[in-house]
Amino acid sequence: MASDKGVAKGLIIGFLAGSVVGGLVALLFAPKSGKELRQDIKNRASDIKEDIDEIYSQTKEKVQELINEGKKKSETLVQEAKEKAQNILSEAEKVLEEAKTKASEKVEKIKTEVTKEAGRVKSAIDAGVDAYKREKEST
Repeated sequence: MASDKGVAKGLIIGFLAGSVVGGLVALLFAPKSGKELRQDIKNRASDIKEDIDEIYSQTKEKVQELINEGKKKSETLVQEAKEKAQNILSEAEKVLEEAKTKASEKVEKIKTEVTKEAGRVKSAIDAGVDAYKREKEST
């Protein structure tokens, strides 16, 4: 973009310099009266102004096109980034749900095993207490 500005600026300066020098040389070497020469200079200046206005307008349009193109590209990049972030969040939520489910299953399995073992320990203690009472009663 900076390069485009430099080229446009150089083009405008070259165009103006060439127009002015060419116009002045043509007017100065033409065999005309002072009044005619002044009118020719005025006409040539008017033509140069019109050319400058046209070049300015074209340059302005090109700059606006470049700005709009840049905006569109940035909007596209932002939208793509949002979509990728949303996909990552969705995947993270899925992984978290799977982890919660597996953790819940493990906790339930451990609870079942602890309850089962607690029942066996209680049965063993009860059997030991009963054996102790029988032994005590028999003596």
